[in-house]
Amino acid sequence: MASSPDKEPRAGTAPDVALRLIVAGCRADLVKYRAVVATSRRSIGIHQTRVALRRLRAAFSLFRGAVDGPPGAALSAEAKWLAGECAPARDLHVFLTETVSDVPPLVRRVSNRLAAAHLERARAALAGARFTAFDRQLSAFAAKSPVATPPAKSPAPALRLDDFGRGVLETRHRKVIRRAHRLEQLDSERLHRLRIAIKKLRYAATYLRPAFASATFASPAAKAYIEATVRLQGALGALNDRAAAAQVVADLALAARPTEDVTQPLKVLAKQAASGGKRCRRRLERAWKDFRKAERFWRRA
Repeated sequence: MASSPDKEPRAGTAPDVALRLIVAGCRADLVKYRAVVATSRRSIGIHQTRVALRRLRAAFSLFRGAVDGPPGAALSAEAKWLAGECAPARDLHVFLTETVSDVPPLVRRVSNRLAAAHLERARAALAGARFTAFDRQLSAFAAKSPVATPPAKSPAPALRLDDFGRGVLETRHRKVIRRAHRLEQLDSERLHRLRIAIKKLRYAATYLRPAFASATFASPAAKAYIEATVRLQGALGALNDRAAAAQVVADLALAARPTEDVTQPLKVLAKQAASGGKRCRRRLERAWKDFRKAERFWRRA
């Protein structure tokens, strides 16, 4: 999140205030890339829109309990729905540009029609009344001032972001370690759960990093740690994209017209998508070793 210094959380920032700052940054990105989706076919629009929605959900998950009442859960649910409406367009693009190569002209024609349909689905979701209500609620949430608590006789000190962050990061780091037990034996379902865990850890480390920026050596350590989580998430994502390829192939088969026999070329592409598993596993093993070597920067602070 690109923030000006006065809008970035600090060590002494209260967690609920930090959440509202983060939500404001995510909403700004969402509005920006929603406009790209509405006016362009460029893949960056859909991709960055989904990233903004994913970051929103990660923020609400990270600061769960920091804000009284249910608005965080409701807003997170709406972000999940919107991301789901954009997912088919993203999955098809990744399949055609990263997972497979040498797509036959016939399949390319079918995929172009399907991509247009997926784009219209995403545009409808991002232009409808449901999005308008969601955006209005996001804006109100980000702008709302924290409610002051009446002072008690012996008031407890307010929770600081760095204290909050130490506990959360340690818990999420340990969860990743547990999820990765016997990494080489994990099946696709358990790899998926590991990917979710590392994604949550990555966003938590990114959001909480400013709280440790003033500590000696903490900032360089945080950068190295976050980079390690990015590589690990990328390696797991490559495996997940190959697992998701089966659904894309099925969608292409359904989108073909009766006069378009895509059975054989789709079999070739499906086989191609399924290959490269060993290479992806080696990439995952390297990323895991790098992650295990990364220092937990919140301990140094």
